[in-house]
Amino acid sequence: MAREFSTVGVVGLGTMGAGIVEVFARNGIDVVAVEISEPALERGRATLTGSTDRAVAKGKLAAADRDALHERVHFAVGLDALHSVDLVIEAVPEHLDLKQRIFAELDRVCRPETILATNTSSLSVTEISVATTRPNQVIGIHFFNPAPVMKLVEVVRTVVTSPEVVADVEALCARLGKVDVTINDRAGFIANALLFGYLNHAVGMFEAHYATREDIDAAMKLGCGLPMGPLALMDLIGLDTAYEILDTMYRRGGRDRRHAPVPLLKQMVTAGLLGRKSGRGFYTYERPGSPVVVPDEATPLATEAALADGARAITKVGVVGSGTMATGIIEVFAKAGYEVVSVTRGAEKSAKVCEAVKTSLNKGVVRGKLAEADRDAALGRISWSATLDHLADVDLVVEAVVEELSVKKALFASLDEICKPGVVLATTTSSLPVIDVAMATHRPADVVGLHFFNPAPVMPLVEVVRTIRTSPETTATARAVCAALGKTGVVCGDRSGFIVNALLFPYLNDAVKMLEASYSTADDIDHAMKLGCGYPMGPFELLDVVGLDVSLAIQRELYLELREPGFAPAPLLEHLVTAGYLGRKTRRGFRDHSHR
Repeated sequence: MAREFSTVGVVGLGTMGAGIVEVFARNGIDVVAVEISEPALERGRATLTGSTDRAVAKGKLAAADRDALHERVHFAVGLDALHSVDLVIEAVPEHLDLKQRIFAELDRVCRPETILATNTSSLSVTEISVATTRPNQVIGIHFFNPAPVMKLVEVVRTVVTSPEVVADVEALCARLGKVDVTINDRAGFIANALLFGYLNHAVGMFEAHYATREDIDAAMKLGCGLPMGPLALMDLIGLDTAYEILDTMYRRGGRDRRHAPVPLLKQMVTAGLLGRKSGRGFYTYERPGSPVVVPDEATPLATEAALADGARAITKVGVVGSGTMATGIIEVFAKAGYEVVSVTRGAEKSAKVCEAVKTSLNKGVVRGKLAEADRDAALGRISWSATLDHLADVDLVVEAVVEELSVKKALFASLDEICKPGVVLATTTSSLPVIDVAMATHRPADVVGLHFFNPAPVMPLVEVVRTIRTSPETTATARAVCAALGKTGVVCGDRSGFIVNALLFPYLNDAVKMLEASYSTADDIDHAMKLGCGYPMGPFELLDVVGLDVSLAIQRELYLELREPGFAPAPLLEHLVTAGYLGRKTRRGFRDHSHR
């Protein structure tokens, strides 16, 4: 039978510590909240009061329950106040020597049966435990911020942590209404090990001027459905905290270069640009601690209207292709008021594309998202053709044919001969070098990538990919067109994966490597990323949806171009693809989908 905890102690009352105090007190457990000094104690008390008052104002906590919560909390200066508690959770800054000193003192102060826990997010629980004479009673209990809201807790056992201690803490997590994942002591555990490699990669992208901070953040929010972009999230976490976590993971996790903090990160920390807490990080905030972003010298001052300066006028668009993506793009342009020429190979394919567009528009009417008159008007703007010659008078051509470089190059060579001067030629490729396509023409300055996401009528993001030969006028035209379509156009260079795939798929690959190493289960890893980071899908759920073969192909392209050892495809992914386990489309991937 699991042990019953009646009183717990919390050491350190910053944002995380105060949140942990609130979690326990909300669930009827008495708490001894400890700080190093009276001023620090008062700051912790104010943090708890502010949080509970906001919960009352939002109707999420009754005033009587708030008052009862506060009555369960005893504030004290010094560790001696913890002499009779059943469990202590330490939540002080991420410095190993500091934590070891605290645990040595807790070992002296607390009863022999008291469990000692650390909320560390990256340091070795084992190294912390050896500062005591009871390492078998030391465990990691990693809450996520904000602790009262986030459901996940990582329970971190060392090689000597008692199984009874693990079971007791797991039962406590259930009592607190949390979902726990129990794992071994490894750098970054689950969530941070997967999250911070991705965040560091995004900082490197920004440092290299590959894309703006706004475009990087917009790409990951709109392209992947993430709650925050990576640079805004770094500001929320705190750049100093992020640096410490990355540096610890690099030193403890096998010196993977992907966890080596990007130099810009260290420079910003040294300059005091720590994110929201200091009022400035990747973004500038209204005041320290405020979530409100204000313009600064790095913020693009251009509005969408200004972005259109220098853009060419586009009234008539050609779309080449007969697949799902081409169909969606035709619909998007027609609904936005453009005259569209759809070109396919043969009358039969043209008829299929026409029927698919009509079906999609009719669904919009049935669902109340489109008026019948608007549907009819959109259809009236589309003409159908089986020959490229009908693109002679368009202003923009969007190619959406098969992802084979030879096919695209041949198509663009033909378009170069047929289209009038000044026409923007766009490829929707998601994996091929745009410059290779552009150089098949005599007008590479007019060629740009327009990477729509599937389904095009629904997804709000378009990656505008400029090559080293794309003219500023062409880029401006492409972005202005995206705005006219009601899409967010994010501009980036012509590099494998562009923004979204370059950041997303290494993260997915890291998750496969974690599973391959038997560190955790697919279910627990998915839980960790959904409940701990707010991701809409766990990595293995997403891999099965995307297709393991597609994921492997993208990861191979990233590895071949960037030559980063950490990007090498996980052998487990390669083996599953070889065995024909491709995800939902074969009803078997990382999970069995045969019952669905």
